Amino acid sequence: MAKWKQYELWVQTGESKWEMIGVFPNAEIPTAVANSRSRRTRLIEVQYDGSKLLGQEVIAEIGTGRKES
Repeated sequence: MAKWKQYELWVQTGESKWEMIGVFPNAEIPTAVANSRSRRTRLIEVQYDGSKLLGQEVIAEIGTGRKES
């Protein structure tokens, strides 16, 4: 089977809650989208061999999220 990658963009929606915004074939578009967001985002590279998940890695975290009082 062929190995391939996809890039997922996640946004923090709460203290410990994350929501996936989308899946992309390369890292350029989600990076641009992340830079336009006001909340903390994570770009995750996900690797597959066919339909089998091989691994995932956070390759960028953008934004600071909420500040503590």
